[in-house]
Amino acid sequence: MAIIGVGIDVCEIERFSRTVERRPGLVEKVFTPGERVTASGSTRSSQSLAARFAAKEALAKALGAPAGLAWQDAEVLTDDTGRPSFAIRGTVAARAAELGIATVHVSLSHDAGIASAVVICEG
Repeated sequence: MAIIGVGIDVCEIERFSRTVERRPGLVEKVFTPGERVTASGSTRSSQSLAARFAAKEALAKALGAPAGLAWQDAEVLTDDTGRPSFAIRGTVAARAAELGIATVHVSLSHDAGIASAVVICEG
């Protein structure tokens, strides 16, 4: 497999929280219902949402940042061990197929007021 794209993004958690407070509809626009809550059903923290936002931005960069990608066509999932992955569909899956991407890797982090994500796309 060859690396087709790499993306990285950082998000200041406090700034993200203030933006969500000013624009409450942003959470519903950007995140799927599954991304908004934890496995136990509680609302995700600002840190967790900011990391997911960074992941979506990093994925867009890895795909060449084409216009028209729908936010909810890339969903950050977390397995039982806490490992993140993407479920892609629609506009994002179409772009990945266009580029010959077979696998998308994602890593999330948040510390010291910053959330970050790295995405590697392989084909």
